[in-house]
Amino acid sequence: MVDNIERLVTRAPETFRQDYNIEVHVLTEVTEIDVKNRRARARGLDTGEERWEAFDKLMIAVGAVPIHPKVTDIDNEGIYGVNTLQSGIEVRRAVDEKRPSHAVIVGGGYIGIEMAEALLLRGIHVSIIDKMPQVMNTLDADMAQLVAEALRNAGVDVHLEESLEGFDTHDGRVRAVITDKRTLPTEIVILGMGVRPNSGLAKRAGIPLGVRDAIKVNNRMETMTPGIWAAGDCVESFHLVSRQPFYVALGTVANKQGRIAGINIGGGHAAFTGVVGTAITKFKDLEIARTGLQQKEIESLHLDHVTATIKSTTRAGYYPSADPITVKIMAEKGSGRLLGGQIVGYEGAGKRIDILATALHTGMTVDEMIHLDLSYAPPFAPVWDPVLIAVRQIVKQV
Repeated sequence: MVDNIERLVTRAPETFRQDYNIEVHVLTEVTEIDVKNRRARARGLDTGEERWEAFDKLMIAVGAVPIHPKVTDIDNEGIYGVNTLQSGIEVRRAVDEKRPSHAVIVGGGYIGIEMAEALLLRGIHVSIIDKMPQVMNTLDADMAQLVAEALRNAGVDVHLEESLEGFDTHDGRVRAVITDKRTLPTEIVILGMGVRPNSGLAKRAGIPLGVRDAIKVNNRMETMTPGIWAAGDCVESFHLVSRQPFYVALGTVANKQGRIAGINIGGGHAAFTGVVGTAITKFKDLEIARTGLQQKEIESLHLDHVTATIKSTTRAGYYPSADPITVKIMAEKGSGRLLGGQIVGYEGAGKRIDILATALHTGMTVDEMIHLDLSYAPPFAPVWDPVLIAVRQIVKQV
């Protein structure tokens, strides 16, 4: 949907040099961090030359890497992981040049859902396979079912509880995806199985890791190794609801963490308080959002809780384009503390999740939320916003 790749580049290397006096070395991979001697080994990917760069303070912001299945032939042409701008460019080029008629997406999470929409827009028949019994594993099953229905209604073949076993290839190019239940002919494969922290460099340097092997940091974004900092998709976060270390790979979190690290490296003082796991995406007209804890996470913490799920409309029911919205929220029984929420619906549904995210950040109870002075006019909401309708239902149970 974006016609010019350059519009996706926030700051070019030249901008860093000219406007910020920051020297940028692209096409350069850091292969080793020598903590004792305060230096990092760098290798030019275009020249192969290696050199050591000395540092007083070091910032690690190497992001995440796609999870790739341990199957043969995964390096064949036509199989793509999507987690960087360059990988997106490569998929776009393949679609433009090869004009595939069939695509298989392995994984029904955020990347899988968004790539399904993009490929459908190009007139490609899409199949999704996922080893889980639902798409969008970050949603509860009942809310994920709404997403699966939208996918199927749009013509996507959704195959759940199927595991990838391998690929059928010919002359170095993929021809089909093989699962434990079927073979799906295809000309292009998208691996959307999630990401993991790119923490190998830090681990080899002896920098301690935390949850899911993400780099362990304090609230100032400093690692457990003095003078070495880290931020973004390679580090762990702190979940404000569960009060436990947590890993999430989101651009919003990465940007905030980078800002906190920069302030502290520059001699200031700032703290990253934590996250509540807010995320949003869409499939065609369907908006999908979540925040806080899922039901399975609440149960794993042994919290006594109640839930409420309501169906309403995004606008006043009599107003044109008053589309369906489903809101699910969870609260701690007794205290009424909000624990999490999920929203699936059409135009105007998704961003309502920010009401719940704000309530989680402030530690509000559902009883307090009833009195929120939310905006109302028929083009935007019913008199009782769907979020508050759900809140009213759950208050009866706490």
